[in-house]
Amino acid sequence: MAYVTYLNAIGAVALVKAPASRVADFVALLKPRVMTLVVFSGAVGLFVAPGSLHPLLAVVAILCIGVGSGAAGAVNMWYERDIDALMTRTANRPLPAGRVVPSDALGFAVTLALLSVVLMSLTTNLVAGALLAIAILFYVFIYTVWLKRRTPQNIVIGGAAGAFPPMIGWAAVTGDVTLIPIALFAIIFLWTPPHFWALALYRSGDYARAGVPMMPVVAGRVSTKRQMLIYTLALLPVSLTPYFLGGTGLLYAAGATVLGLAFIASAVRVICEPDAAKDQAARAMFKFSLLYLFLIFAFLLVDQLLGIGG
Repeated sequence: MAYVTYLNAIGAVALVKAPASRVADFVALLKPRVMTLVVFSGAVGLFVAPGSLHPLLAVVAILCIGVGSGAAGAVNMWYERDIDALMTRTANRPLPAGRVVPSDALGFAVTLALLSVVLMSLTTNLVAGALLAIAILFYVFIYTVWLKRRTPQNIVIGGAAGAFPPMIGWAAVTGDVTLIPIALFAIIFLWTPPHFWALALYRSGDYARAGVPMMPVVAGRVSTKRQMLIYTLALLPVSLTPYFLGGTGLLYAAGATVLGLAFIASAVRVICEPDAAKDQAARAMFKFSLLYLFLIFAFLLVDQLLGIGG
């Protein structure tokens, strides 16, 4: 208990006393670009859930999802600061660049994680708070500590952590989890491997230098590309599950179908791309994957707003 109190004090003091430049570094620890999609998917899960939540409580719930995600990301940066220093993509992050002291980063992250879970539990319900805690702990201990440096399946299993937000948003309203939020979880779960493996293809040198067993480094490029296609093929029918469960209408079904076919096509282009192209198709697929996930949840949101029946 004393140790937790100490960490809480470090996190609070570090942020309060930090000048503007250091505040930006602490914000960077939260992985704000990743947080954007997390918050959006969590907000959509909250909005499409049956029932209602007071607008202020809804804002607090979404804030807790974002802060919890950011806290998990900050712990990830703290734990991986050694390998981040070896990779071009991450060498300028606040910790490997020496702009934030590791103990400050850890205290900041633990404080935010505890606050997000406690606030979610008190303002919505214990189910939502428990799911948020599980998501944070899964990302930190299962993905970051256990899987990341040990197996090329790290992102397959560890990707479950990023799939929790729609379920958390849903549970914040209903206090339970049904098949529809589980389907939304499955969409993100299946989306994660091809998304990250596309990045790993054109950043494989970074991962190799850092000793991270990402799929292209361990299994090879050809095997990775084939598995990316398999996941995009599996994702298409799973993305239509919310429609077949009666949770969405035709607008979502049509949008998910078009997006799914486009995602499959991008995976096919990656397979067919010659080595001389220097992973241009993989870069394009990585960018499209971000758009894909945003649009899937955007279609779900618009479908609900318009009330288009199935």
